[in-house]
Amino acid sequence: MLEIGIIGGAGYTAGELIRLLLNHPETNINFVYSTSNAGNKLYKIHQDLIGATEISFTSEINADVDLLFLCLGHGNSTAFLQKNKFSDHTKIIDLSNDFRLLADKKFEGKEFVYGLPELNKADIISAKYIANPGCFATALQLAILPLAANGLLQNDVHINAVTGATGAGTSLSATTHFTWRDNNFSHYKAFNHQHLDEINQTVHQLQNDFDSEINFMPNRGDFSRGIFATTYTKFEGTLEKATAMYKAYYKDAAFTFVADQSIFLKQVVNTNNCLIQLEKHSNKLLITSTIDNLLKGASGAAIQNMNLMYGFDETLGLNLKANYF
Repeated sequence: MLEIGIIGGAGYTAGELIRLLLNHPETNINFVYSTSNAGNKLYKIHQDLIGATEISFTSEINADVDLLFLCLGHGNSTAFLQKNKFSDHTKIIDLSNDFRLLADKKFEGKEFVYGLPELNKADIISAKYIANPGCFATALQLAILPLAANGLLQNDVHINAVTGATGAGTSLSATTHFTWRDNNFSHYKAFNHQHLDEINQTVHQLQNDFDSEINFMPNRGDFSRGIFATTYTKFEGTLEKATAMYKAYYKDAAFTFVADQSIFLKQVVNTNNCLIQLEKHSNKLLITSTIDNLLKGASGAAIQNMNLMYGFDETLGLNLKANYF
């Protein structure tokens, strides 16, 4: 059994991570660190865990755990690791954006691998430190990886994507309050969302000559969880050619599937799956992709990476049923 430590245990991603780890046959949660909740039972905060565990939050860390998950706010993982040292055998999966970019991947002798399995599976298997991708970045990269891998991104890419309220975290704000979010819709961070850096980095990793723009319009939806994205770019081939290319690229992917019919959000909510559907409109290829932002976009992907790092079946602990009805 792997002994697991979780840092920053009170947020949405930590709650999902705890639920997955409690039901994973190869893991034992050694501690869940949260200074603001120390002494409280986990189910006092994550109330879906009532009856599932009697573990309490703690303000103490065990520096000798096998694997550490960092579920801290962006910028805080670096500060935490500077103040707290772990054993040489402790592996780390960070869910923040601190180590995702090439310029940031090396930290105090540690080198973080970008943890998108559909892109870097071989490197993840041999990695000791993982930078988990962002939720939008996951949905949008999976939409265009096959094009970039085949050198076919030759024009601007246009993306419109909507995310649920959980994407903003547990802290209330003017745009997450129920009376604002309910029956409402808006965009934010137009063309400059932070996940664009990850997306551009990956595209250039696969297609070094890409010199067009990726135009990304993120939106807030009036639902709790999930990401639904539509991406289009010029494509000279047929729909049949595009479909064959996508299915070939994802033929060995454990959780990414190319559908032959229209897809929708409820097919993936509460799962670690990504669904992709293609349409050809004149000279444009329309790629629709959808994921659960808290699972494939965060904690589910972290468990997927853990499985790869330790030689478990990639799907272990992640065979989840969608909230389809």
